[in-house]
Amino acid sequence: MKESQTGVLALEDGSVFRGEAFGAKRTVVGEAVFNTSMTGYQEILTDPSYYGQIVTMTAPMIGNYGINEEDIEAETPMCAGFVVRELSPIASNWRSTSTLSAYLESHDIPGLEGIDTRALTKKLRVFGAMKCCLSAEGISDEEAVKRARDWEGIVGADYVKEVTCSEPFVYQPSDAHWPYNPIQSVVRKPARERPVFKIAALDLGAKKSIFRELAFHGFEVHVFPATATADQIRAIEPDGVFLSNGPGDPEPLTYVHETVRTILDEFPTFGICLGHQVISHAIGAKTFKLKFGHRGGNQPVKSLENDFVAITAHNHGFATSAEGLEACGAVVTEVNLNDDTIAGIRLKDKPVFSVQYHPEAGPGPSDANPNFEKFYQMIAAAK
Repeated sequence: MKESQTGVLALEDGSVFRGEAFGAKRTVVGEAVFNTSMTGYQEILTDPSYYGQIVTMTAPMIGNYGINEEDIEAETPMCAGFVVRELSPIASNWRSTSTLSAYLESHDIPGLEGIDTRALTKKLRVFGAMKCCLSAEGISDEEAVKRARDWEGIVGADYVKEVTCSEPFVYQPSDAHWPYNPIQSVVRKPARERPVFKIAALDLGAKKSIFRELAFHGFEVHVFPATATADQIRAIEPDGVFLSNGPGDPEPLTYVHETVRTILDEFPTFGICLGHQVISHAIGAKTFKLKFGHRGGNQPVKSLENDFVAITAHNHGFATSAEGLEACGAVVTEVNLNDDTIAGIRLKDKPVFSVQYHPEAGPGPSDANPNFEKFYQMIAAAK
């Protein structure tokens, strides 16, 4: 029987939570955030949008179906640390190849269980996301609080360069990895009878499932690093451009803003999450930091153009500001019904639109999946 190990989570306001550590035996710092998804913890762990964050799950038990290689969104976990109320003592699923604790340990990520995650979540909702320290190395409460306060924070940091691909490549989907139909529990096969459009996908921290959905909907996906120039994108003569999700503050990504500002005049463009915020900056609008962010698969978003309400998956701590947006040539198309923040925009005079959520449902509901078809039809109309 494995010996239990005391762990600590300390916030910058001096709050300390003691529990039992699992995963790697190390100390990390990051931004304390919470995710309200009931399932999908391995997609959350491997989502590059979580780079630099210590994630607390609000669901009371995590880890019961283990880890499998098919559902990961990146080759390694991307969050700094992981916090749960109760770690399942068993992992039971026919696809499981590892327990959650063993998976985190193998990738040097610490975890903490046994704390009051409801109290922690309430604190973050009331006072906002905070700098924090998670340690499984037996450090004192005072030292943990000091390390949390000394961390530089997420505002103004460029995390995209830490998670983007190093070289361009063409995405090659495996038949075994085509998206699952959530209703019929079968693998969906792509329709091949219609034209395949070539797109340039700017990798700001993209999840694998996003590329799978793009390929499924009829796109040949050429992936570029976030540092790619407009000339590099033009060189492949794409039919359209896709801007992915990613971590952190969109404001310091001036090199991406410049590239996108140029390509918006030349190609039909679709942006999601961080890509949506980058488009906002590229047209001259602004973003701001949310109090505690939107993270989970249960965010209601309403279309202002057809009154349709979709339940969507979110993972972001920043949002587009409404101030000056219309003057920049944009129209708000969707709003988050929880707090009325902007969840979608389109440009008045260009084939460009973006959404604040993750439409590929990894993890989460598939209500927003039609956005990929919308992008396809936009390119078809432009051609």
